[in-house]
Amino acid sequence: MKMEIDQCDFRRALGAFPTGVTIVTTRESDGTPRGFTASSFTSVSLDPPMVLVCVAKAAASAQVFAAADGFVVTVLSRAQKAVSALFASKASDKFVRADWDEGGRGLPLIRGGVAWFQCVREQAIDAGDHAILLGRVETYGHTPEEPLGYCRGAYVDFALAQRAMSALGGSTRVEALLEQDGCLLLRRRADGAFALPGGVRLDPATDPHSLRGVLAGYGVVAHLDFLFAVFEGPGADDAVTVVYRGSATSAADASVLELVPFARVLSEPLADGATRSMIRRFLREREAGFGIYVGDAETGTVQSLAKEAV
Repeated sequence: MKMEIDQCDFRRALGAFPTGVTIVTTRESDGTPRGFTASSFTSVSLDPPMVLVCVAKAAASAQVFAAADGFVVTVLSRAQKAVSALFASKASDKFVRADWDEGGRGLPLIRGGVAWFQCVREQAIDAGDHAILLGRVETYGHTPEEPLGYCRGAYVDFALAQRAMSALGGSTRVEALLEQDGCLLLRRRADGAFALPGGVRLDPATDPHSLRGVLAGYGVVAHLDFLFAVFEGPGADDAVTVVYRGSATSAADASVLELVPFARVLSEPLADGATRSMIRRFLREREAGFGIYVGDAETGTVQSLAKEAV
């Protein structure tokens, strides 16, 4: 039996899926910049690189985007709620009130986003009350800042859980497994043992005690791509360690951090058994597929993740 769809309830159900927030921009044939806020954005293909975004047919700019040769999708940072609200409105002065630059092909590029994708329009596909804009990515860029989230009709902060954890009675340690050119970037302690670089919280980079602040102080440009482990340490202090994995893309302060090749890292002196266990698991899962470890320093479970996601 076909279910009768209540549009308002259907919208609430769809809103249970958390998304990022984007601004999609282009130019009219006379050069006027146009843009709208969209959460219906996703990757489509890696080879060739393609993305899609949906625009409501009722939107004032729907025909402009359907006819445009190209468009730019900017993924907003958590500091850009006002920008999101501006481009979701019917204001006629959006590009007067927003900070933006002229990108490739003369297309408007919103400043301050965590990522952006300049696209050539491949197709505008009819899809009910929306049109799907399928774009082939020509150029793109990204930063390590935190993205703005949206769920159940409200903005959400993806870093909120980490800040809440830092506010608990027990202490917190946030560390990173960073790879670069077949090596792990590790911190050499005074006793000669290697440890993971870390801090007492994740953000911000301006805080010298946060993980991002510590890495910035060492001169490291890091991309923290995925959560790797959450575990309680040994002892009675209720310490919780959160470990991210990612990559480093610049030279670090060699007096503190060293690039240790994968082939010999387990033969080096390591800070403790938990560090050795995480590195061993990292090397194994790097070949077989990653998961997330949850438990304590000695026992726990690993929930597997798909090796590829689109």
